[in-house]
Amino acid sequence: MAAVLAGIGGFLPPRVVTNEDLSATLDTSDEWIRTRTGISERRVVSGGTSTGDLAVQAGARALRSAGVDAVDAVVVATTSPERLCPAVAPEVASRLGLGQVAAFDLTSACSGFLYGLAASAGLIASGAADTVLFIGAEAFTTLVNPQDRSTAPIFGDGAGAVVLRRGEPDEPGALGPFDLGSDGSLADLLAVPAGGSRQRSADGGLGHGAVPTEDWYLRMEGRPLYQQAVEHMTQSAQAVLKHADWSVADVDWFVGHQANVRIVRAVAEELELPEERVAVNIDRVGNTLSASVPLLLNDIAARGDLRPGDRVLLSAFGAGLSWGSTVLVWPDITAVAVN
Repeated sequence: MAAVLAGIGGFLPPRVVTNEDLSATLDTSDEWIRTRTGISERRVVSGGTSTGDLAVQAGARALRSAGVDAVDAVVVATTSPERLCPAVAPEVASRLGLGQVAAFDLTSACSGFLYGLAASAGLIASGAADTVLFIGAEAFTTLVNPQDRSTAPIFGDGAGAVVLRRGEPDEPGALGPFDLGSDGSLADLLAVPAGGSRQRSADGGLGHGAVPTEDWYLRMEGRPLYQQAVEHMTQSAQAVLKHADWSVADVDWFVGHQANVRIVRAVAEELELPEERVAVNIDRVGNTLSASVPLLLNDIAARGDLRPGDRVLLSAFGAGLSWGSTVLVWPDITAVAVN
């Protein structure tokens, strides 16, 4: 049996922050940001909106898309949890009226959607669940230093969700083979140093005031990350295409994690994929981490560019370092545009 995509949904917080808005407080400009990242604007949480709030909205839309009101498990991928403890997934399940189903969080940064798809497919393959609601949700701008021009322009908030059901491996929507990998020796290239057990045990549990303020925000080494992302997304995509017995010519759409438009285009070039088969929406949403891939899938499906029967290659790279890829033939499901 296989995990089959049965529904999809997305949600973006209403607040839009443009490059011009950022240039009012940062030493940057619209041109500087666009030429280096491809981003023109992003959505940002405000007024107490949380990761869970975004997840509930996207999850509800995915359930409607699938035409179901019950699932056996809820999985939430996030790198910006509401609290260190407990997980947000049980609360999301409760708020969606799904009852006392299995529910847990998964953390794999920008690779979270690929890792979460694999984990959700594993629940179905093991017989632990027949249907899974899987959500990638991030309010990651709350972990980014608003005064850091190297990171503040890059990230946005949002959530994307899918419903997976038990089905046959040869039917449309069935998730193909997965390729997953990591390199923890380079974990410090992209990290939030403070808040975890390492910092808490080092300062004797004194809390926020015992560490430098900047340690509570993301630190990123952009140049080596770019090189690692292009290398590992390319290799992972090639590996999964080989396992699926697909050629590059078989791919109708390459849906890569939207970290930086230059990374996406560099991977496509390495794969020898023409630009018209490369999906992009980073210009208006920024890097939404685990929500990136499902939001992009929902976007191109809702506007009619992604059609039933299209062959799709998914790939992502993120902190950890971690990466992953999979393939599927797009099914006949309803996607509603996210405003």
